[in-house]
Amino acid sequence: MNPKPRAVNCPTCGKPVLWTPDSAWRPFCSNRCKMIDLGAWATERYRVPAIEDADQPESAGPGESEDGA
Repeated sequence: MNPKPRAVNCPTCGKPVLWTPDSAWRPFCSNRCKMIDLGAWATERYRVPAIEDADQPESAGPGESEDGA
């Protein structure tokens, strides 16, 4: 007996998408919606929240050591 496939909503447009191996773009309904979401991350429209710690020194840049040498 095969269980009924779960339907999820596309995070971009809200269209229902069946969660099956045949759904190539899941959780998105299409490549277009997937690329819209990727573009939102690339342009920093989506951000992962972080807690800034004022007691921590800023990390050294590329090629710099922590002691400034």
